[in-house]
Amino acid sequence: MISNLISIYKNIRAVLRFFMFIGVILSFFVISTVLSITTLNPIKRRRRQIATTTWVSRRILTAFNVTLICKNPISADENSLVVGNHVGFIDIICLQSIQPAVFVTSLEMKHTPVLGQICDLGGCAYVDRKNRMKIQDELKGMVDVLKEGFRVVLYAESVASNGEQVLPFKKTLIMSAGHAERPIRPFVFNYRAVNDGKVEFKHRDAVCWYGDQSFGPAIWRSLQLDSVTCEIEFLPLVNIKADDDRTTVTTMVHKMIADKYVPFVSDGSELNQNSLVHST
Repeated sequence: MISNLISIYKNIRAVLRFFMFIGVILSFFVISTVLSITTLNPIKRRRRQIATTTWVSRRILTAFNVTLICKNPISADENSLVVGNHVGFIDIICLQSIQPAVFVTSLEMKHTPVLGQICDLGGCAYVDRKNRMKIQDELKGMVDVLKEGFRVVLYAESVASNGEQVLPFKKTLIMSAGHAERPIRPFVFNYRAVNDGKVEFKHRDAVCWYGDQSFGPAIWRSLQLDSVTCEIEFLPLVNIKADDDRTTVTTMVHKMIADKYVPFVSDGSELNQNSLVHST
């Protein structure tokens, strides 16, 4: 009886949080659309778009009851290529809530209904991850954005992981920092608490959005949690040159991040629970 009441309460709370989230997203669409129409200069437009996205991200964290810890915060005017691990939408919101940045995402995301419009209005830059023939054009595009003075966020894994490890990094785009004569700022994202307790393997699918999971169910699982505490730690700058060996650079940056990442590790309990279910 008590467990049923708790479940009902959590579902009602999740619905209220969902409507708060939708309200924030609608506000974002209205504000960013007006800015896009009224700001003719593309650089100024992007600056206003990413500033709006930061404002919105902070309110989304409130809707999801996410507490963010930022270690070694960077200066507001740092013009760098920010590279870190990626486990889903929560780390994007956390990172953007700290300071405005231009996120690099895929053309596939651009063409996804709703999410694509959010990326456009949020000032994102795009790469075609399925057509490597365009990689040099995309590299130049990232270099241009960096030279315009923007902080650019690249998830070099190219996809979100399931939280069990930091996936291998793609090599070419990370070299945009060297070509633009800008530093790389590595960061590591970790979950530090879920529901005011330790982070366990059973929480993984409620805080990570990976594989073929649909966005809606992933959002709903996150909204049902009591609370989440996340941490972003910015690591020391890495200065590179355009002619540096990209494998060496990528391996070094990946190691810096992976050494600080705390993976989701199964203790086998969920397998035992599944066995009990099947045996009955």
